[in-house]
Amino acid sequence: MTGDADSLNPFLGYEAVSYEAWALEYDFLVGYKMTDMSPEPALAESWETSDDGLTWTFHLRDGLKWNDGVPLTAADVAYTYNRVLTERIAGGTWRSYLKTTSSVTAPDDQTVVLQLDSPSATLPLLPIPIIPEHIWKDVSKDAMKQYADEPSDGKPVVGSGPFMLVEGTAGGSSYKFVENPYWWGDGPHVDQVVIQVYKSQDPMAQALIKGEIDFAEGLTPLQVKALQDQPGVTAHNGISPIFEEIGFNTGSVDTETGKPLGDPNPAVLDPKFRHALGYAVDTEQIVRTAYQGAAEPGTTIVPPFYTTWHWEPPDDEKFTFDLDQAAAELDAAGYVKGDDGKRTLPDGKPIGKLRLFARSSEKPSVDTMDLLKSWLGQLGIDSEVTAMDSSSLGDRIIEGTYDIFQWDWYVEPDPDGILGDFTCDQLGNLNDSWYCDDDYDAMYAAQGAETDRDARAEIVKKMQQQLYEDAPYIVTAYTKVGEAFRSDAFACFQPQPDPGGVWLIQYGGHNYPLLRAAAEAGDCDGTPSAAGAVEVGDDGTPTAASVSAAAGDGNTMGGFLAGVLSTLVVVAGFWALNRRRTVDDRE
Repeated sequence: MTGDADSLNPFLGYEAVSYEAWALEYDFLVGYKMTDMSPEPALAESWETSDDGLTWTFHLRDGLKWNDGVPLTAADVAYTYNRVLTERIAGGTWRSYLKTTSSVTAPDDQTVVLQLDSPSATLPLLPIPIIPEHIWKDVSKDAMKQYADEPSDGKPVVGSGPFMLVEGTAGGSSYKFVENPYWWGDGPHVDQVVIQVYKSQDPMAQALIKGEIDFAEGLTPLQVKALQDQPGVTAHNGISPIFEEIGFNTGSVDTETGKPLGDPNPAVLDPKFRHALGYAVDTEQIVRTAYQGAAEPGTTIVPPFYTTWHWEPPDDEKFTFDLDQAAAELDAAGYVKGDDGKRTLPDGKPIGKLRLFARSSEKPSVDTMDLLKSWLGQLGIDSEVTAMDSSSLGDRIIEGTYDIFQWDWYVEPDPDGILGDFTCDQLGNLNDSWYCDDDYDAMYAAQGAETDRDARAEIVKKMQQQLYEDAPYIVTAYTKVGEAFRSDAFACFQPQPDPGGVWLIQYGGHNYPLLRAAAEAGDCDGTPSAAGAVEVGDDGTPTAASVSAAAGDGNTMGGFLAGVLSTLVVVAGFWALNRRRTVDDRE
C-alpha cells in the first residue's frame, strides 16, 4: 500500500490500511452478502423488528468468543453501540448509523435490543466494528484519542474477526495477521495474512512478478495489461462503487461559533459559479487521460453500480463539456471578463488565483487538477495546482484553506452514508465540501425514516439532483480497481459484484477467509466465477484439463502477502477506504 495506517484504533483511523486491518480483526453484528451486499448473518444469526419499526431485536450465534478465548456476548455489542451513541470521539465516525437509536440493551447474553425514536430505513445493516468490553472498559473517553489498539507484550489485538493482528504499528510498513482459532465462520484456509505498504505502484508490481507478494491492488491499467501476460499471474480492472470528484469549498465554518473559517475564494462559495464549471470539465478526457480508460465518465454521487438508488441527469440538465456554455453561465452570474481577459467577481474585484489541490500519491488526482487548470485558463480564470499527501490535504480541508480539491469516495451499499456526508451535521467531520442546506437536510431525514423502498428511492434521487445543481462536487469518473494475484499460488477470489467486480477490498471482507492455495482450490466451494476456480467432475474431483490449467509449484506459502495501494481514500462503511480527519483528530 502507499500511505500507512494512521491509527489501528477503529474510532480514529481513516487511511486505507487501517480499514483493511479492521476488516480482518473485527466483526459486524450483521454482515453483507457477497453477491448483492444485502444483509446476512454475522455475529447475529437472526433478527426481527416490531410492527411499528421502533424495536429491533438481534439474536447472537451460540458459542461466540473473542480471540483471547473470552466469551463474546450481547453485552459487548451493547457496550460498543452505547459508546458510539454517547461519546464524541467514538461517535465521530460511526454515530450516523445509530442516528435514530434511543437505547441499546442486552437483556441476556445472546439478545441485543435497539429502541428507536423513529423507523430507520438502513437497519438491520450496522457497519460498526464490535469491540470487546473487557479490553476497552479500561480506555476512558478522554484516553480514546491516544489509545493505539496495537499488539503489545507479544499479545495480539483482541477481536473476533477471522484473523488477529500480531505485528504492526500505526505508520509502519508491514502488518501481520494470523488465523483466529475461535472465529465463528468457515475458514480461513491460510495461516496468515501480511499487508505490505508500498510507496508507489511500480515496486509493488515488480514484487508481484518476483513472487515476493501474492496480491497487488491499485495498479494502473497499463500495469494490469502487462501483468496479464505474466506467467502465474492473473490480473484485471475490477468494477467498484468508487467515484472520483472535484470538490469545492462551499463555505467552511467554525462548527463551535458558526463564523467563517479559513480563506475560500468568494467565487467557489457561489453555486452559480460552481454550476457553470460543470460545463468546463471534460469527464471523457479525464477518463482517457487520468485513468487510462479504466473508468466511466461520472455524474452523481451514487454510482450506477447501485441501480435502485442512482439518479442519472436527463439530457437537458446533464453537464457536457462546453466552454461556451460555461462562459455564458459565468457571464450571467456576474463573473465577466475585464480588459485583461481575466474574469472578475460580481462586485468587480479580481477573482485572483484559485487554489487547486491534488493528492501526490495518486497520479490521476494530479492529472485531473492539471486538466482543470487548463480549462479554467481558457475561461479567463487563473489557478495553481499543489500536490500533497492525503493527510496534509485532509488537514487543509478541515482548516478551510483551499478552494478546490480532488479526492474519491467508496460508496457503501446503502446510500444513507454518502448522502449524510453532505449534511450540516457533518460539517467539520466528513463533509469536506462544507455544504449545508436546510432543504437537503430535511430530505436526508425523510429518506432515513422511509421504509418503503420505492418511495425512499425517489427522495434519494431528488437529493442527488439538488447536489448536482448546487455542485459542491463535480463527479468526474466511476473508476475501476487494478488488481493482480499469483494464480500459481492462490485461488478463490470471488468478485463483488459478480461478474467483473473487485477481488479483495469488498463489503463483508469475504475473500480473506475464502481464499485457498491454488493446488487445493477445486471449484472454490461451488463458485465457478471465483478467480482460480477449476472445473470438477460429478465425483467432486477436478477434471484433468482443469488440473493442468491450475497447476503451479504446489507451494501454499503458509500465508498470503498482499501489497495494496492505500490511496483509495473513501468512507462510510467498514470496508470502505475514505476517511477525512475531524477537528478533534487534528488537535
